[in-house]
Amino acid sequence: MAGRIEDYALIGDLGTAALVGADGSVDWLCLPRFDSPSCFAALLGEERHGHWRLAPEDERAAVVERRYAGDTLVLETRWRTPGGEVRVVDFMPHRDRRPRLVRLVEGLAGSVEMRGELRLRFNYGRVVPWVRRTGHHRVAVAGPDAGWLSVPSGVHTYGDGDGADGSTRSDFTVSAGQSVAFTLTWQPSHLTTSGRFDPGQSLRDTRADWQRWSDGCRYRGPWRAPVLRSLLTLKALSYEPTGGIVAAPTTSLPEWIGGGRNWDYRFCWLRDSSLTLAALLRGGYREEAASWRRWLLRAIAGDRTGLQALYGVAGERALGEAVADWLPGYRGSGPVRVGNAAVGQMQLDVYGEVADTLHRALCAGIPMERQVWSLFRSLMEAMAGRWREPDEGLWEVRSGRRQFVHSKVMCWVAADRAVRMAERTGLPAPLAEWRRLRDAVHADVCAHGYDPARGVFVQYYGGRGLDASALLLAQSGFLPADDPRVTGTVAAVRAELDLDGFVRRYDADRAGDGLDGAEGAFLACNFWLAEALALGGSPEQATEVFARTVAVGGELGLLSEQWDPVAGRQLGNAPQAFTHVALVNAAFALADATAPSDAAPSDASSSGAAPVRTRPGTTA
Repeated sequence: MAGRIEDYALIGDLGTAALVGADGSVDWLCLPRFDSPSCFAALLGEERHGHWRLAPEDERAAVVERRYAGDTLVLETRWRTPGGEVRVVDFMPHRDRRPRLVRLVEGLAGSVEMRGELRLRFNYGRVVPWVRRTGHHRVAVAGPDAGWLSVPSGVHTYGDGDGADGSTRSDFTVSAGQSVAFTLTWQPSHLTTSGRFDPGQSLRDTRADWQRWSDGCRYRGPWRAPVLRSLLTLKALSYEPTGGIVAAPTTSLPEWIGGGRNWDYRFCWLRDSSLTLAALLRGGYREEAASWRRWLLRAIAGDRTGLQALYGVAGERALGEAVADWLPGYRGSGPVRVGNAAVGQMQLDVYGEVADTLHRALCAGIPMERQVWSLFRSLMEAMAGRWREPDEGLWEVRSGRRQFVHSKVMCWVAADRAVRMAERTGLPAPLAEWRRLRDAVHADVCAHGYDPARGVFVQYYGGRGLDASALLLAQSGFLPADDPRVTGTVAAVRAELDLDGFVRRYDADRAGDGLDGAEGAFLACNFWLAEALALGGSPEQATEVFARTVAVGGELGLLSEQWDPVAGRQLGNAPQAFTHVALVNAAFALADATAPSDAAPSDASSSGAAPVRTRPGTTA
């Protein structure tokens, strides 16, 4: 059975990522890309659906420590047995041509008998490959895929070529001072050699590469460790060849155990990608923003009438949803979905997220190229013609379109940032038209999205329910943090959407979102609450909420989409970019709220862009 979601560590090579369980089993890996069919799918089923376990043979063995080596994505697991101690080092080197997963066993004390079990299962656990020996390799082939396992001399392997099982088992002993390295390489099956590879040198290079990147982090506040781990996680979710950024490396981890709210997040949502880039910029990273802008230009080129909510890592547009019905799902929580039907939805908020990220990039010193500006103007034209329409919104409801308040607020953000960028650059723009648009959207939201009887902003026009996205009103600059409409909404969300100290995104039972089953609290919403409290002048309360939410990440500091506070377990796809973005933003807000009054805002020190705190233009 798959482990708890919070017990899985992330390793990756900026092209794909693997999840390594606390029991030493790699239970999820898609090759060669994030969105490729998996070769290990035990996370969504059983061991027979593909995994690679490497651990002491003695059942009395215990994990003493799991940690990342410094500020890297190199995972170290230390095991203690009656006979000695070993450390297993798992990493994926930054890719040259072929993706590789390296597992290095180091003897620390005494002597430990180890066992490895590799079951490659291509196409989401459905295809058992043919396995054969080739020199020091065991090669598993099925259709276009081939996995080459490099086996060190002195390691006994067996089970190769068994058509019913197709697994490779390894038995070996490691004594203090010794090391044994296994390397799994994916490549197209028509290639006949895997090339030379030095695991030891690759480990040194991988550590150095990640540490060098981490050293560029400019956040110096009191929460540096979780902020840097979040930034590393966000970087790991980027697809380096194109600049695309996935929302999560997994599919169908359930929002409630036994429920059916299971989605494929291995794609590039414009919302999540934009917010990820904004967080990286705040942390001092500019190269990723420039790369993502180039990805955006390619992804939406040729269709200037509007934006899809999501695209593939190379800009693919056809991402239809299907069910892998041969997989039972994480702990029996089916269905397992491949692809995402949200690709056909209209989500107006993405215009605001894209505009805000472009504005942050500009403020960080990345020049606004004319072709980018031309594309942005076309997006603004499309948004101006559509902002009054209903949409499926931030939460991608499947009950039909509504006039969601958050979507309208983000349309205001798009107009506001458009005005700011035009004023800053002097590039040609219909400034008067954009200013009128900004004021019109603002007035519309305040007239139809605010319930004066309750003193709160509601989820959608004409409704009475609350939505945690209203916690972002001050962060976006739509209204000042001390506006009574904002403070009233924050207080109401905190009271009515609370789930044992954690915030639900909305009341799923009353909202009628077209989906069956329950869900947990949404972790990003807790960080939004912390940020709203910090901006509203309550840093002590903000710190308490922030610390409680960070603690959910455990020893590895990784956060999924949701949390079940009753069972005390993470839920949903993991690790989740949306959650880690919210953590970074809340940490910066806390740093500003607790800094001396004469100190520069943390945003300004990290990205060159001062945070937007109050709404420019007319008041409503």
